[in-house]
Amino acid sequence: MKTMNMLKLTGLLFLVISFAVGCAAGPAEEPTANGQAEAAQEAIASAKAALKRAEDEGAAWRDTGDLIKQAEAATAEGNHQEAIDLANEARRQSELAIQQKYDELERIGAAGDRDTNGRVSSYTVSRGDSLWAISGKSNVYGDPYQWPLIYRANQDQISDADLILPGQRLDIDQNVTSADVATAVRHARTRGEWSLGEVEDSDRAYLGR
Repeated sequence: MKTMNMLKLTGLLFLVISFAVGCAAGPAEEPTANGQAEAAQEAIASAKAALKRAEDEGAAWRDTGDLIKQAEAATAEGNHQEAIDLANEARRQSELAIQQKYDELERIGAAGDRDTNGRVSSYTVSRGDSLWAISGKSNVYGDPYQWPLIYRANQDQISDADLILPGQRLDIDQNVTSADVATAVRHARTRGEWSLGEVEDSDRAYLGR
């Protein structure tokens, strides 16, 4: 009798534990699916934003938009991982397209006409460039403090010395005198405070020399 009671108790305990585990494990599957769906939507949104940037730069690849459409179709069918993979590939394409554009602009700028010393006579601005950085390049002046020389040679297309735009092709005057260099360096060192989008009085004074 005791053995029978113990068996009944053991069986009841097993049922209780099984029910408890089932209750604990069941709801956990739904948040996982929801998480995949949210991840797919985020990946698609990121891909669309990257494509918009590439389009604004005039560098978008033709099939990137198709990849995004495929990702949207996949997530609509519940194939969230496939949607994520497609969206991530579309985002990478757009980022690569933009990078290739600026790599090419840099190549063109670096491969401009050169004098006998290998110095360029023109330079095409890439994203992230500044007059300071361009002037410091070894095939330009090799000295960032000479950036006012570039500003002065291109004042017809540069208003604010702190604001140059990707794609601008700048003239690089390699026939400057030592006096020109000294004046440019002096201005660069004593220019004072500056603000993006405004032409500083000190720059106006430099150009008026």
